[in-house]
Amino acid sequence: MSEEQKKQLEKQLWAIANLLRGKMDADDYRNYILGFIFFKYLSEKLHLYADEILEPDNITYEQIDENTADGKLYIDAVKKACIKNLGYFLKPSELFTSIAQKGNNLSDIQTNDNDEATQFFIIEDLEHILNNIEQSTMGTDSEDDFIRLFEDLDLTSSKLGKTVKAKNEIIAKIITHLDEIDFQLQDTESDLLGDAYEYLIGEFAAGAGKKAGEFYTPQEVSTILAKIVTTRKKRIKSVYDPTCGSGSLLLRVAKEVDDVGMFYGQELNRTTYNLARMNMILHEVHYSKFDIKQEDTLEEPQHLDIDLKAEAIVANPPFSANWSAKGIFSTDDRFSQYGKLAPKTKADFAFVQHMVHHLDENGIMATVLPHGVLFRGSAEGHIRRYLIEDRNYIDAVIGLPANIFFGTGIPTCILVLKKCREANEDVLFIDASNHFEKQGNQNKLLPEHIAEITNTYANREVKDKYSYRATLQEIADNDYNLNIPRYVDTFEEEEPIDINAVAEEIQALDLEIAETDKRIASYCAELNIKTPF
Repeated sequence: MSEEQKKQLEKQLWAIANLLRGKMDADDYRNYILGFIFFKYLSEKLHLYADEILEPDNITYEQIDENTADGKLYIDAVKKACIKNLGYFLKPSELFTSIAQKGNNLSDIQTNDNDEATQFFIIEDLEHILNNIEQSTMGTDSEDDFIRLFEDLDLTSSKLGKTVKAKNEIIAKIITHLDEIDFQLQDTESDLLGDAYEYLIGEFAAGAGKKAGEFYTPQEVSTILAKIVTTRKKRIKSVYDPTCGSGSLLLRVAKEVDDVGMFYGQELNRTTYNLARMNMILHEVHYSKFDIKQEDTLEEPQHLDIDLKAEAIVANPPFSANWSAKGIFSTDDRFSQYGKLAPKTKADFAFVQHMVHHLDENGIMATVLPHGVLFRGSAEGHIRRYLIEDRNYIDAVIGLPANIFFGTGIPTCILVLKKCREANEDVLFIDASNHFEKQGNQNKLLPEHIAEITNTYANREVKDKYSYRATLQEIADNDYNLNIPRYVDTFEEEEPIDINAVAEEIQALDLEIAETDKRIASYCAELNIKTPF
């Protein structure tokens, strides 16, 4: 697909989203648009698979009559195969195209406000179908990945319209518009739908402002993290994101290698958790290859029981969040060896400790954090010193520009940790804070900025005013303070000033002023008025 075609597709998708703009907040209409796109995907995926199964019988799935004995036999056979290989099931009458056809016919039907059967047919059908998708997975291996997946798609909400007729009409418009878009699922090499979904997630994040930080990491930052944790690797056994949001960061890691064995994630927000599961499935990650859980990662970790040790860990935790820091955590395996817990009002290091616990011996973790973790004292200083002096886990510190995240303008850093470091006598510091392009209200990292960061990390290069390898002794001498300016000198000397040249310029200006004063005085004399000086 050409770049022009991709832009055209994005324009079509945003036009559909605009049907709901003004009716509700960005994070509300996000749920509807992405939910309907997901339903379309599930439908088309199953439709293609069912047609493939039925090809030897020379029929297509939508040609099956669900009310005949033969039709029921065909549907039962297709259902068994779909549940086993796709994880869910839809009847021919439940396919997206069937609902879209009803939506197309809606404008031809003369509805009567008292005719409830007519008013409800799209809403009722959709609710029934979405419920059936979930029910089809009950008692199967895919149940956890589909349960309550559509709970944020509230088709009875007054935000869609004041009357049932109005709700039907707006839903019909969205469905029929989406039906006109070909996501080219038959092209197994294309990730068109996944890319479209990512585009919309990014657009909704921009519209949601401060709330966006809860579920979305800008792609440029995701790319840096993904490239770092996959350095010199073609395959990784597992990747984990303890604050996975929409799952985009996990999927970005998959783009950097040939294969990822398993995806693990945890997300606190229920809506965002649903978004992450949809995102995985939309990007062709089989339900058996991802394990996304919903709960508070620090207070209720969901992967301790399987003793998860991930080869790659990426994260963009909420900056300086609150957590309970209860005394019981002092005996928790994730925190007990450090001697101190992260402060209640700054959970940054608690997330780091949690990730270190889940990091495999040959793994790499890269996490975005506020700069305060580099230099704050007390408990945080104690934890930082332990990671460096006792464990020697910190591999690199990378300073990013300010104003690159939605909803916050603060500068951030990337902390890279390894349990088995190849270069174990120093820590690489990179100051990329001044390497960006300003675009509107946001600062953007361009491909060349990303490449410079990741190449400098991979090769551990020392570059004047950009990167430096500090020995462990230097860091100890700085009392384990990792503030980047202590190690990377970005000071630019000012051009020397030629005092004699400046004096000559001043003299020349004085002569010009004197000449101007003479002219003004002569004009005043001609006008017979006083001079103003």
